[in-house]
Amino acid sequence: MFFKSFFDEKLAQMSYMIACQQTGEALVIDPARDITPYLETAQKEGFTITGAAETHIHADFTSGVRELANRLDVKLYFSDEGSTNWKYQNLSKLNHQLLKDRDLIRVGKVKLEVMHTPGHTPESLSYLLTDEGGGSEVPMGIFTGDFVFVGDVGRPDLLEKAAAEKGTAEESAKEMYHSLKRFAKLPDYVQVWPGHGAGSACGKSLGAVPSSTVGYEKINNWALNVKDEATFVANLLDGQPEPPKYFAEMKKLNKQGPKLLGHHDVKKVSLEHLNQLKEENVNIVDTRSSSEFANGHVEGTLNIPFNQSFTNWAGWLLDYDKKIAFIADSQEVEAVQKALQSIGLDEVSHYMEKSELEKSGSLESYESISVEELEEKYKDHNDYVIIDVRNQSEWDAGHMEKAKHIMLGTLPERLDEIGGDVTPIVHCQSGMRSAIAVSVMQANGFKNVLNLTGGYAAWNKY
Repeated sequence: MFFKSFFDEKLAQMSYMIACQQTGEALVIDPARDITPYLETAQKEGFTITGAAETHIHADFTSGVRELANRLDVKLYFSDEGSTNWKYQNLSKLNHQLLKDRDLIRVGKVKLEVMHTPGHTPESLSYLLTDEGGGSEVPMGIFTGDFVFVGDVGRPDLLEKAAAEKGTAEESAKEMYHSLKRFAKLPDYVQVWPGHGAGSACGKSLGAVPSSTVGYEKINNWALNVKDEATFVANLLDGQPEPPKYFAEMKKLNKQGPKLLGHHDVKKVSLEHLNQLKEENVNIVDTRSSSEFANGHVEGTLNIPFNQSFTNWAGWLLDYDKKIAFIADSQEVEAVQKALQSIGLDEVSHYMEKSELEKSGSLESYESISVEELEEKYKDHNDYVIIDVRNQSEWDAGHMEKAKHIMLGTLPERLDEIGGDVTPIVHCQSGMRSAIAVSVMQANGFKNVLNLTGGYAAWNKY
């Protein structure tokens, strides 16, 4: 048997390829939209990808199963469990099979047994793998999707918070409790291959280690050590992070089937043309570092540095109904486009090389202040307003007196809460998110906004 995992660090998303080395057949589980890594692996190893399976309707990335079906003669496997409201749609033209609990998928002499494991979503499936070609009669591991992670379990509140299915969070938490009872009956040696690692918003405290075992999780995963259902439900629902705004869009896209990507060139533009696009109400994203942006940027542009958090904040802050242009190094253009497409932001039309900014003599900038300077300004608080853009859990754990809490992802819709007659001083935990927030505020008319260097961590230490 062949096994390979793939990790998208910007989404903290795991996908997998398994193959039977005797027959040359391969199957991909939870493929990302960019299917290039799977095609390259299959070619390198001499496999034919014959199938692709999903664990559930994803909320955090755009699925690549239909891209694989468009490129290759593959059979697609989807869940047929759960409520009628959350069934896959537009499948009639696809070679597919709908799966129920205990159904089997065979990839040559590799067997996958379907387990219905609701809780994160009603239709959620896990796949228990047995390498029969290797002579085994017992399972080697389980692909859990967003059901069980290393050290945590999937959040049960996304249908309610991201898809507006009222009253589903508590019921889903109860389903998770009973799914875990079934999971705990698996042999301790069974490996656990989850759909996400640390950094994903699909759980509260996902581990950074990419895999585990059932036995290890039974000892160390908090969710498998709560014996009372009511306590489990309360603990699971408490403290879940704010679901990114784009999750609702992903649920809809993956349920209905995202459009195929095709070939789409991103046109290179000059600084003059970029300013024209700005007047046409196009999202303009500057992907440079926060320090470069602070020193000089095109007025009205949004700063989302192209790092591991780029995709998440793009999903929070960019409008799916608008075209997107961005500023970046020329060698990063394709990577930026793929990152945006991974969450369905397909209307990427133009880019400008950051060297073009050197041709402008009228760039905007902003200032940062130290915690010592903040303390001095804090004494005359009537002239300043402290804006804390951290998550709710961070705010609850401790915050500055008189600070106003506006989580970064919700900032564009809550700018009117700030007031126009004071100087905003923005902070997060370390200074990275607040830099994005400053760009949002400047683009919306707050020209005197200040960023706190080092964020709340520096303030708290001081």
